Amino acid sequence: MTQQIALKLAVAEDRHAALQRHPLLAKAATREQQHLVSIYYDTGRLALRRAGILLRLRKQGNSWQQTIKRQDDSDSGLTRRPEWQAPYLNHFDFSHVDDAALRDWLQRDKIVRRIAAMFETNIRRTVWQLNPDPGSRILVKLDRGWIASNGRRDTISELELQLLAGSVDSLYALALELAQVHALPPLLLSKAERGYRLFLDTPPAPVKAGDVPIDAADSPLATFRLIALDCLSHLQLNHHGAVRSDDPEFVHQMRVATRRLRAAMRMFGPVLPASFAEQLVPPMRELMQALGQARDLDVLMAEIVTPVSKALPDEPRLTDLASAITIRLYAARSAIRHTLRQPAYGQLLLTATSLLQRTPFVEAPGGTGEAPSLLEFADRRLRRLLKKILELAAAARPESPPSLHELRIGIKRLRYAIEFFGPMIPGKSGAAVVKRLAGLQEELGQLNDLASAGTLLMVCAGRDPHLREAVTLIGGWHSQRHAALLADIPAKLKRIRGLDLPRLEQEHE
Repeated sequence: MTQQIALKLAVAEDRHAALQRHPLLAKAATREQQHLVSIYYDTGRLALRRAGILLRLRKQGNSWQQTIKRQDDSDSGLTRRPEWQAPYLNHFDFSHVDDAALRDWLQRDKIVRRIAAMFETNIRRTVWQLNPDPGSRILVKLDRGWIASNGRRDTISELELQLLAGSVDSLYALALELAQVHALPPLLLSKAERGYRLFLDTPPAPVKAGDVPIDAADSPLATFRLIALDCLSHLQLNHHGAVRSDDPEFVHQMRVATRRLRAAMRMFGPVLPASFAEQLVPPMRELMQALGQARDLDVLMAEIVTPVSKALPDEPRLTDLASAITIRLYAARSAIRHTLRQPAYGQLLLTATSLLQRTPFVEAPGGTGEAPSLLEFADRRLRRLLKKILELAAAARPESPPSLHELRIGIKRLRYAIEFFGPMIPGKSGAAVVKRLAGLQEELGQLNDLASAGTLLMVCAGRDPHLREAVTLIGGWHSQRHAALLADIPAKLKRIRGLDLPRLEQEHE
């Protein structure tokens, strides 16, 4: 058995020639070209995929090589996985697998007799071997080709940095140097996963945040690492859709992922190294601004303008205003696609992930540290967030939209914090509090959308009196809902004052 450690990066199809001219690659110790044809296998019910096992045949010259891999660990594009290779002699042979449990599982009749081809890849690979510093050896693999299954086909365009010798830091150092001039964001979906999606004809869909499997026995820093890696994965899993699709939910989920990461950085701020925030906050702020511009126009169109247009379908002023907003919306979407294709986006993700692979986030063997327990830390930080919300609620006034906006932000940060610590909350009490906070956040968010819509609508209308009349129509149509939401503010504030934090436990069933 060998363990493969590799960092996978996405490459735009039109950047291969430019990437191959990079000065670092010109210094390679070796360079070779390969043509690789691979066939991936599973049972009809995808038992191998469900078990996290990959079975592949790859043609090498006139012979075939059998490879078995098991996905053990993956951190935002960095994979560590054991693999077993052997010549393929016209039948699958698992006798060389030195993991007895895995070998026995593969050799069961219900597995070995039901294995069939699922999908195929055909790629042209350029391989360089670099020795970036003493003791480090890295294979750089640039792949271009296609993947096919059930008559469906998709392109492959990716870069893999495989560590042969040295530390993981050397992988990231090389990736960041290449990413200075090329857009190389981490690639989370493997060729195998993409093949399965083709086999199943799974359409691309926005990915929402999931539960983070934190352990109450972990340190606060180790817990932050898990949360941050999850946020980075959430961000990157929506990147392809945001670049290729007009579905606004991809951009929205990228915005949510960035906000969750920023909220986690604030919450864990007392234990984070100062350099962590210094390196990440500025590029994160720029990304959030770009995502926000597109998202604000999407909300303006869907939540503010479209309902009025549907209610007044024969009003030409609304049609003209909607057209003006649509032009700005497409320009904003084009701008965010441009931003997401720039080197800075990949640099942000690579920088964040590389920092999370080092101390103090990854302790050296035998390291302990003097950090407080996660239970104590979480309890203290949640109470602080609740106290802040109560202060904001006391200062909030219906006639002051900024005060209500600040309150909404405070509620959102507490909600994210409770979601992060969900595994430490017994029963359904955490979910109940999150649902209550989400409801308050939604109601205050509607008020904020209405309060900010007027300014954005006037910007879209410009100096055209015809379009400004449409803005007045929209304001009048929404006025009754706005008044009702404002009238309910005292009740909302009362509900906030009655908030209780869920109980945290070190262990629970």
